[in-house]
Amino acid sequence: MSLPCDWQIKKQKISERGQYLLQTAQWSDCKFIVGTEPYQQEFGGHKLFLAMSSPVFEAMFFGGMAEKNDPIPILDVQPDAFKALLEYIYTDAINLYSFDQACELCYVAKKYMLPHLVGECTNYLWQDLFPKNACRAYEFAKLFEEPVLMDKCLQIICLETEAVLREASFEEVELSTLVVVLEQDELSISSELELFNAVQRWAARECVRKGLPPDDGKSLRSVLGPAIGKIRFLTLTPSQFAEGPALSPLLTQDESFAVLLNISSTSAACKLPLPEGFSSSTELRRRPSPASPDQPSPLPVLPGPSTSSIMTSPAMREGLASPAHRDTKLYCIRNILPQPHCLNTSILDCSVTFTVDRNIYVHGVQIPTQVLSESSEVGGGSGLPNPQLGGSYTELLYAHLLDSDGSRLTYTHYTSRVSYGSLVEITFNRSVEIQRNKVYRVGVVLNKVGWYPMGSCAQRMLCDAVFFTFCVGQPSDSVRDGLFRAIVFTY
Repeated sequence: MSLPCDWQIKKQKISERGQYLLQTAQWSDCKFIVGTEPYQQEFGGHKLFLAMSSPVFEAMFFGGMAEKNDPIPILDVQPDAFKALLEYIYTDAINLYSFDQACELCYVAKKYMLPHLVGECTNYLWQDLFPKNACRAYEFAKLFEEPVLMDKCLQIICLETEAVLREASFEEVELSTLVVVLEQDELSISSELELFNAVQRWAARECVRKGLPPDDGKSLRSVLGPAIGKIRFLTLTPSQFAEGPALSPLLTQDESFAVLLNISSTSAACKLPLPEGFSSSTELRRRPSPASPDQPSPLPVLPGPSTSSIMTSPAMREGLASPAHRDTKLYCIRNILPQPHCLNTSILDCSVTFTVDRNIYVHGVQIPTQVLSESSEVGGGSGLPNPQLGGSYTELLYAHLLDSDGSRLTYTHYTSRVSYGSLVEITFNRSVEIQRNKVYRVGVVLNKVGWYPMGSCAQRMLCDAVFFTFCVGQPSDSVRDGLFRAIVFTY
């Protein structure tokens, strides 16, 4: 089938023209065969487009040792990741939809030296960290020398250790990652038994991967190597050790006897030397401090007055709030100038950045619900939809709070029956301490088709003794910020 003539006339933006060339391969002057059998895929490309985006492609096509193969084999990249790379080069579009895909795309972006794309992939990974993928993300960050991401992964591992150890994916980690976990002084575990059981599971799985018997002590020890010495057996009680590790094939009878004697005896004369390489530490692993600025402790949301009852007194403005007042839920309500409503046809993404002049705990946000149509009137000059519209619908959204690095601090998925033309309060899964003079970003993704009331909101607000500044930092970080009508907090 022939391609249409004068197609350029209908393409207003260069990204649209690039998308057309990528999809049709018109004027393509190079080809790539990507991936390995049976999942290989062929892509057409344009040397000029590729070379002006990547120094690697420039060297490939116009350097002294230009690529002569046709098609050019790229065997270490997944076809989906290479396709996403081409979409970015041709259209500037970055489509990230899963942890695995972001890892693969980040690898390709590193390979072809596209630092902006690497940064976007890394930001996505920060926001998608969970106990189930924290270890894998740590290994990815270590491989590609992303120290900030490595630190974030370790925070998740240390703060949610029990959940990390329960995941089946923990059995797939590298030995070096297992050692890193065992070397941590601060882990969220009730006892060293949890670590020992997880290590035993990992060793059995590693034996299977290497074709060794998973119930043989020598095989288990061979795959673990010196990692067994990182377990702090001396922190266990005699009964804990006797009923657990002492019965495991991981330890010999002599080793078990020596450890048990060291645990049980209070006399140095009665103790045997510990097996070579075994930890002599009797220090229990501490739980990570909830007072840490990077990982503040959850603060329960306390019942408080409704939005309309919040008052701002002169004493509060002077910062003379009583200690009792700091347990009351407050609402930083933004003044709003109404604007035309916004139609959500599939997914509506909105976000706003903000700073505060003192430390607070953020519990959630208030956003407006849908109005019945674009022409629905707003009442009273308040910027809120007319409450007499009536009716209800099921709202479906995702909300999160990010720090200045783009790391997700807390989030929630919200599904509930709500009234048209009202405000809904979204409470995060946990409350987070916000540090003064630091930039944070709160975001909401709305998934229900319909009209949402937009507005132009005030960028500086005083609520009690706390001064909020909105839409700070990068301009691109605050999108449709008028959908955030209030920040819910305490201090």
